[in-house]
Amino acid sequence: MTPDHIRHILEAVQQGKQDVDTAYAKLRDLPFTDMGFAKIDNHRQVRTGYPEVIFCAGKTIEQSEEIIRLMYSRDSNILATRVQEELWQRISKLYADAEYNAAARTIAIRRNVIRETATYISIVTAGTADIPVAEEAAVTAELFGNKVERIYDVGVAGIHRLYSRIDLIRGGRVIVAVAGMEGALPGVIGGLVDKPVIAVPTSVGYGANFNGLSALLTMLNSCAAGISVVNIDNGFGAGYLASLINKG
Repeated sequence: MTPDHIRHILEAVQQGKQDVDTAYAKLRDLPFTDMGFAKIDNHRQVRTGYPEVIFCAGKTIEQSEEIIRLMYSRDSNILATRVQEELWQRISKLYADAEYNAAARTIAIRRNVIRETATYISIVTAGTADIPVAEEAAVTAELFGNKVERIYDVGVAGIHRLYSRIDLIRGGRVIVAVAGMEGALPGVIGGLVDKPVIAVPTSVGYGANFNGLSALLTMLNSCAAGISVVNIDNGFGAGYLASLINKG
């Protein structure tokens, strides 16, 4: 439920277009709905400006589907991350407006139109293998009303590729830099731009990469200023933070 939904209900009561009992029935599930296996935070968008997001990993297909059903009935914009293929097959048959990003493993359903920002978020990857995490960030940012520019496969192994797109990267109000292996890309970008950089380590790499730990430590130890770091493979967290900065 959005702030506008609550306002419209209260205005309808004030104007005599809706009785108190009907309004109460619509508002009674605030601040959350207890589904037994989950408590859905209906009030989150009112508090933070963004609805609750469904993290599907660890949930059963049935649990994720029921949460989507409830949020859909509340006219919420819906984002489900780490989606299983079976869940998408079910949801695609239920909701014609559901959008699936196979690379990002996300389902997005846009129930409310959000005007797109004039400024954009630059989302940059070191390699092609980092694209799934970058796409999770991009889908998140776009669902929250941000314009996104994707600049993929411009890592330090061929740094001339980065310089060929540097103007587009610099044009973003905030930059999300996604890298695995040694994780050097965010530090390089941080030394070339005057914008905040959100570094995202990925689990892409050989054995000594330790499933993204080496990239994480490189980013945390970067000597370039203006870099913040999210958790390994956390494209959603990067997209969310970038949205807050871009719309702030």
